Amino acid sequence: MKSLQKSAESFDLALSSKQLEQFEIYQRTLAERNRVMNLTAITEADEVAVRHFLDSLSLLQAADFHGKRLIDIGTGAGFPGLPLKIAEPTLEVTLLDSLGKRVAFLEEVCGLLGLTDVKCVHGRAEEWVKTSGERAGYDYAASRAVARLDVLSELALPYVRVGGAFLAMKTSHAEEEIRDAQRGIGLLGGEIETYHDYSLPDTDAAHRIVVIRKVAPTPERYPRRFARIQKQPLGET
Repeated sequence: MKSLQKSAESFDLALSSKQLEQFEIYQRTLAERNRVMNLTAITEADEVAVRHFLDSLSLLQAADFHGKRLIDIGTGAGFPGLPLKIAEPTLEVTLLDSLGKRVAFLEEVCGLLGLTDVKCVHGRAEEWVKTSGERAGYDYAASRAVARLDVLSELALPYVRVGGAFLAMKTSHAEEEIRDAQRGIGLLGGEIETYHDYSLPDTDAAHRIVVIRKVAPTPERYPRRFARIQKQPLGET
């Protein structure tokens, strides 16, 4: 994890020897399980360190997670929620994914790393929000999912308490996508507060964290059924 340690310094982030060891176990387990199930197309250790781990840790530039509660929507192999938990042990994390095999992998990793206050949930975002304590139950929601921002916002903002924020991880060229989502974000009780643009060491990728502040409660009718969200995003209604 020397590459992660060096790269983290570019973000003014210091990782302890214990945290680096946890990231190494995470990377090794990811590589082993990826041989039998599709977790990531990025497999080289140095690339995982930068494109998955460091990219997830970029959210530390956008928010203070100390003692907070976060839900990671469509977490996949655990990004960004699990690296954030390693870096900020006081963070309480829910890792939500619709594929049971991925959730089983996340439970295994959390066990190997000895992490507490991590809940690995097999479910769909538009359905799990109906569970007691979930709606408006988080300081932050985050997502690196590939869906457009108008779709992600309807899935994520209902989980966020008023005063909290949805942190959407996008490319820095997502201006049109952001513009198209603004009306729907307003209907959901959100407001685009700021952007954080960054690049990852030794890559050409340009990234943007969109900070969407929750300024009012999300109306109970949202989120809608996923097929409806996809077919008719709020910005188009």
